[in-house]
Amino acid sequence: MKLTRRERREWRMVLWIGVGSAVISGYFGFAIAPEDEHPVRAILLGVMTSLLIATPISIIEARRAHGGFLRPLRRLPLALYFAIKVAFYLVVIVFGLVMSRWIAAWTADREISLDAVFGSSLVFAVAMSVLGNLIFEVGGLLGFGTLKNLLTGRYVQPRREQRVFLLIDMRNSTGLAERLGPVRFHELLNWFFRDISDAALECDAEIHKYVGDEAILTWPTDRVLAEGACLACPFILQDIIARNRDQYRSRFGVVPVFRAAVHGGEIVAGEIGDVRREIAYVGDTLNTTARLLDAAKAAGQDVLVSADLLQQVHLPSELRALRLPTLEVRGRSAPLGIAVLQRSASGGEALDQAAQNSLGQEDDEQHQKHPVD
Repeated sequence: MKLTRRERREWRMVLWIGVGSAVISGYFGFAIAPEDEHPVRAILLGVMTSLLIATPISIIEARRAHGGFLRPLRRLPLALYFAIKVAFYLVVIVFGLVMSRWIAAWTADREISLDAVFGSSLVFAVAMSVLGNLIFEVGGLLGFGTLKNLLTGRYVQPRREQRVFLLIDMRNSTGLAERLGPVRFHELLNWFFRDISDAALECDAEIHKYVGDEAILTWPTDRVLAEGACLACPFILQDIIARNRDQYRSRFGVVPVFRAAVHGGEIVAGEIGDVRREIAYVGDTLNTTARLLDAAKAAGQDVLVSADLLQQVHLPSELRALRLPTLEVRGRSAPLGIAVLQRSASGGEALDQAAQNSLGQEDDEQHQKHPVD
């Protein structure tokens, strides 16, 4: 059975957490071992304890997005949710410590004892659990890529980068919100973003941010041009939503559809903000992608791509690009060449002429959903 990118990412997470915990716990076991304990035996006991504790905890953390008892708990306040998780992990920790000491006592043919070493191990394991929970929760809020960049200071000083952006916008979101009500629409939006996350993982994309009913995905240009993943990503998302259509219809009575725009170029990336910091991308590239998304709406097309990007990126064999009239973009000296992306087997129907003509018209209204305009 072939694993998805999300599943491979989850198992890599479990592996790295297991290896890291085993190394730290092995050293801790050696450091606190009694004088009469053989060093190798103390290290092995620490590693075994880590495997008994870190493995189930990391599997639960990695798989929590797929459901299970943790998912309903996410609706609780963060502090309460965090406290319940720590309490559950405490049970796992105590069980793991008791089991490891029982195995150690059994292999040495001696009685199990809950001594000062056990107490130190318990405090250490709880501290590691709390720290791990904080990392998981903050990483979930900011994105692990953003968290890593903030911790390493990659964007403390603004830097120029070449990036590709994919903007994905749910169609008819206003009508759906009126039909479902704000609470159920919020749930639909969360399901939609979950599917976008799956598509992003399949395409190795970074989810930059969510803006209303829209998601912004991005790739470093040097990593994405040869593979064409940025062009295939919207269609991978269509397939994911199609696989989940029965669940959408059962829960919401509707299957979401979307439009998308893809463009690339130079931007400036850097940390921004004071009380709340984030990594922001600033420049004409993101503004142009937003205008391209407006053009997709005006043309009645699902996926538009700029001709500039199309000349650089490898077009996947299952896709085709149909040229459209150029698009006048506010702030650009020259019109932007654009094309509609379709699956190769989707047929060769002529584009609606009225929609084509509308692409060349300047839209003087400010795009309300994009803070980059």
